[in-house]
Amino acid sequence: MKAVYCPYCGGRTKRNGRTSSGSQRWRCTACGASTTVRYDDTATRLEEFLGWLLSKDSQAMMPGGGRSFRRRTAEFWEVWPMPVPDGELHRVLYVDGIWVARDLVVLICCSGERVVSWYMARSENSRAWSALMAPIPAPDVVVTDGGSGFARAVRETWPRTRVQRFTFHAFSQVKRYTTTRPKLQAGRELYLIARDLMGIETLHQAELWVERYLDWCGFWADFLEDRTVVDGRRVYTHERLRRARSSLSSLVSAGTLFTYLDPALAKAGPLPSWIGNTYLDDSGRDSPASLNSTGDM
Repeated sequence: MKAVYCPYCGGRTKRNGRTSSGSQRWRCTACGASTTVRYDDTATRLEEFLGWLLSKDSQAMMPGGGRSFRRRTAEFWEVWPMPVPDGELHRVLYVDGIWVARDLVVLICCSGERVVSWYMARSENSRAWSALMAPIPAPDVVVTDGGSGFARAVRETWPRTRVQRFTFHAFSQVKRYTTTRPKLQAGRELYLIARDLMGIETLHQAELWVERYLDWCGFWADFLEDRTVVDGRRVYTHERLRRARSSLSSLVSAGTLFTYLDPALAKAGPLPSWIGNTYLDDSGRDSPASLNSTGDM
C-alpha cells in the first residue's frame, strides 16, 4: 500500500484505528493530526463506462441486469461531450438533427468527408442551432432539412450563408401527407410534382417546375377550400392535402429549393441538394436513388 502523508505538515502517518463509519484512521507521527484517506476511483469507473459505451455489450448481460454498473457510473451519464471545431473553412456544410431520446437531440454539422461539429440539446430551437454554428466559420452554402428554429439561427449566426433545403426531404414531407398511392387526383398530381424535385438540374427546369406547381395550386384552389362538418365543427375536407401544399409553398416563397442552381455559387463547382445519394427520409425506406425504380405509380 502507498504511504499516507499528513495533509497538514506532510509528515508520515501510521494506522490509528477506525472511524465510527469503519474508515481507516491515520495519525501523523510528526504533528499528531488525525486524518482519513478517500481514494479517488473516478478514472477507473470512467474507463469501465467508456469500455461498455464503445462495445457491443448490453447492460442486460451484466450481473443483476446492470444495476450495479449504473450506480457506479451514474455521474458519467450527465456528461455531454462537446467537440472543439478546428476552424477550417468549408464551402458547403450539412446540418441535421438526430433524436436519440424523447428529450435529447444531437445536432450535427458535417462536410462531405467528416463530422465538423455537433451539439446536444433537449430540443431543436434557434439557441441550440446557434450554439452549434457559432464556433464554425460560415460556409457559402448550408444544406438542411429546416429543423425548428434553424431559419432564425442561420440569419443571426451565418447571415451571408445561402440555405439549400433537402429536396428529398421536401418530397418526403409531401409523401407523408399524400402517401405513395394517393386516392384523389389532386394528391396524385402533387405527389408527382414533388417527386420530380429530385430530377431538376438546370434553372430552366426549376422555373418550369415552379410554374407547374403554381398551376396546380390555382387549379385545385377551390377544391382545397371544401369543408365538412365533423362533431359540429366545420373543418377542411382535404386537410392533409392542404398541409402538403403548405409545406411546398413555404419553400417556394423562401427561395431555398434551388440554391444549388445559382450560377454565382456554382462557379466554384456543383452544389448538392441533399446529403449524398442514400439520404433516408423519416420512414427509413426510400432514398433518392431508388425513386426511379419504385412501382408505386
